Amino acid sequence: MDVRFLIYVIVLLCFGAITSHSASYVYAEQKYGDDWYFTVRYVIFAVAAAIITLLFVIYATPRFWKAFGTGLYGVSLVLLVLVIFIGSDGGGAQRWLDLGFITVQPSEIAKTGVVMMLALYMSKYSDRIAQRKLDRSDIKYGVLYPACIFGAVCILIALEKHISGLMIVGMIGIAVMYMGGTRAKWIALILGFIAVAGCALILVSDYAQERVNTWLYIEKVDPLGPAWQTLQGLYAIGSGGLFGVGLGNSRQKHGYVSQPQNDFIFTIICEELGFFGALAVIGLFCLLVIRGFKIASRAPDAYTSLLVFGLTFKVALQAALNIAVVTNSMPNTGISLPFFSSGGTSLALQIFEMGIILSVSKYSSIRKK
Repeated sequence: MDVRFLIYVIVLLCFGAITSHSASYVYAEQKYGDDWYFTVRYVIFAVAAAIITLLFVIYATPRFWKAFGTGLYGVSLVLLVLVIFIGSDGGGAQRWLDLGFITVQPSEIAKTGVVMMLALYMSKYSDRIAQRKLDRSDIKYGVLYPACIFGAVCILIALEKHISGLMIVGMIGIAVMYMGGTRAKWIALILGFIAVAGCALILVSDYAQERVNTWLYIEKVDPLGPAWQTLQGLYAIGSGGLFGVGLGNSRQKHGYVSQPQNDFIFTIICEELGFFGALAVIGLFCLLVIRGFKIASRAPDAYTSLLVFGLTFKVALQAALNIAVVTNSMPNTGISLPFFSSGGTSLALQIFEMGIILSVSKYSSIRKK
């Protein structure tokens, strides 16, 4: 397997575990009476996921991932339908399935399923998609069918009022379609449609409208109300300076940034480790993404190339959007930071996705370089 990519993943996980504990122990003590609550969960899920993933890395072949991806996509659709009817509500959106022993967010599974299913479809019909002649076949195979694959997921996520999930799935789908050969003009048309759908969803959702208004007019919004979390996050970032206040010494995690171990963990990293600590996190993500794209460029076939590209793009997209949210560069949409934000199932899934990339890298020519 690609050792360099593996090292980047391990470093991110170790960094994530340390900063997760530092950011969460105050809230964990207040809510659960155990300042190691989130850290222990992080380590348990990470180790369990790593052990299971290792078996797939060793034994799985590109042919296996084709069958697995089809099944995962089907399961994700079923779970998305179930969450609409029996899902638990939180923050104005219905996103979770409570299975008793574990809580699952189906949209996270759907993101992986969409990448795997689209990669399979785009590689299977690459000749028809990439043909020079413009006809109905070009529209059908290059636009309509792949758009239906991720469009079905987007519709179900929209019914949950999960705007961030809708946005991420849509952007991942478009990226894989583009890399798979869909013409740029059709990509632009789909982007326009998604933008219109997103605006319509915001107009019918009071929850979404509040988030957008807070972003646009934060100086006019009640600082003790909707603007609280965003402002406290910005205060944390600004107070970190160049070198930070020291690991574990954040002041904003003491009841100011709500649940600092989740979506706003990057603000605590900025406060404790400063500009250079934040730069280190961004740098690690950049190294991981660049290496992932290199593995994709030297994958053994079109399917595995699109698969690795899609999974790598997903990490890059979520990291970029999370940082954009906490710096108030876009509305607060509840996007987690990969490998850092708490959430056992999402962490396990991220590790599994990295395992898929490592599995493909065994068959890649990059091993000889």
